[in-house]
Amino acid sequence: MSTSPHHTADAASTGGSPASDATAGPDARVIDQLVQANRHYADGFQDPGMDARPVLKVAVVACMDARLDLHAALGLELGDCHTIRNAGGVVTDDVIRSLTISQRALGTRSVILIHHTNCGLESLTEDFRHELEDEVGQRPAWAVEAFRDVDQDVRQSMQRVRTSPFLLHKDDVRGFVFDVTKGVLREIDPAQ
Repeated sequence: MSTSPHHTADAASTGGSPASDATAGPDARVIDQLVQANRHYADGFQDPGMDARPVLKVAVVACMDARLDLHAALGLELGDCHTIRNAGGVVTDDVIRSLTISQRALGTRSVILIHHTNCGLESLTEDFRHELEDEVGQRPAWAVEAFRDVDQDVRQSMQRVRTSPFLLHKDDVRGFVFDVTKGVLREIDPAQ
């Protein structure tokens, strides 16, 4: 049985066992539902005895989009990879930070970059920052990193990884676009 918050709420409305706690009912806040799901997960949890070093020595950089189930889409198991996600899957300074730690401290050697079709960043512009400044009185220090051409943005992200002086392993860096309607990856040629 799945312990996702959707299933927890469904079970609550139908009298299923995950909803025996009042915090998991249909009117519960989503974080309460997640905490309740964790309690059920922890009941059957067994320490896998894994090291923090990814078995496949790969780091996956991808968009935070909720439609991307990276482990399922890539055939990965717990412990296989490091997963670094942000809006757009864009290689920012913080992604370089995480990749540097992943490579230098935890032994990864390969980097796969995954953007996707119908990304929310395609509908934003840097005006988003100006609107925030107007609303809250302070402009964010970060860039939106919006884009119009997903293929070109993957190329830019590959280039940022390949030119970072902090990364040790830059020869196995590949970029892809995941089609959210078909579930398939399309590789991007960095040279185009």
